[in-house]
Amino acid sequence: MKLCLVGSGLIGGSIALAARRNLPDVRILVVDRDPVVVDRALRTNLADDGGDDLGRAQGSDIVVLAAPVQQNIDLLRALPAQVTGDLLVTDVGSTKAAIAAAAAALPPRIRFLGGHPIAGAASGGIDSVRRDLFQGRPWVLTPVPDDDPRPTRADDLQRIEEFVKALGGVPCRLSPLEHDRLMAYVSHLPQLAVSALMHVVGDRVLHEGLLLAGNGLRDSTRLASSPASTWRDIASTNAPSLEVALDDLIAALERLRDDLGSGEELARVFGSAERWKGFLG
Repeated sequence: MKLCLVGSGLIGGSIALAARRNLPDVRILVVDRDPVVVDRALRTNLADDGGDDLGRAQGSDIVVLAAPVQQNIDLLRALPAQVTGDLLVTDVGSTKAAIAAAAAALPPRIRFLGGHPIAGAASGGIDSVRRDLFQGRPWVLTPVPDDDPRPTRADDLQRIEEFVKALGGVPCRLSPLEHDRLMAYVSHLPQLAVSALMHVVGDRVLHEGLLLAGNGLRDSTRLASSPASTWRDIASTNAPSLEVALDDLIAALERLRDDLGSGEELARVFGSAERWKGFLG
């Protein structure tokens, strides 16, 4: 099996490690525009070959786009000019509707099936890769339905699902729009809310005030160290769903603000939050 990974950060590198362990006779090719990353992937046996030329994907059994979201879209659009023949492509991006729209414009020989492993770590980059990163974790796939002009082929879906299982992931299926709606609430909204919270608190109390902060602020703002470069792409490619989620949060905060005196809304929100938090553990 020839596996081409376009991007070799935390997710791409961890895919390479898991593939090395679980897929016999796999040959791994890394494509990355950073020569230092390619060199490290080769020296640590993450990859058998590598470079910065997207044309190296030629002849791969599976191509995984593992760059940031907008780069994945640009790479997908560039593939037809870089390779000839058929190619099966998936990705690992956090939004799916935008890249699905880009895939719809591809020539039929480039077949795309969107994917999103629900896995991550506190730090990113090739130095943080783990072979067990996907073990037991959901891996969302977003096949195009049969009533679409270009539905996902059943054999392609089976092939990617088997690939995901080999990496330790648990494949599940959603439409691109439903994936983005759910991620807006369970992933994207928390990130924006936490970053906005830390921004407001820091601007109002400054360094001296933060010295008085307890574990509550520290624990609840863990996500505030996330890089804006990553989340700018996510927000822009999931703007419709994220706007609705932000409106819902703003409305909840406004109700709390308007009912501070009686505490009835506070009790309702806290009770609901405690109940739903029980599902997360």
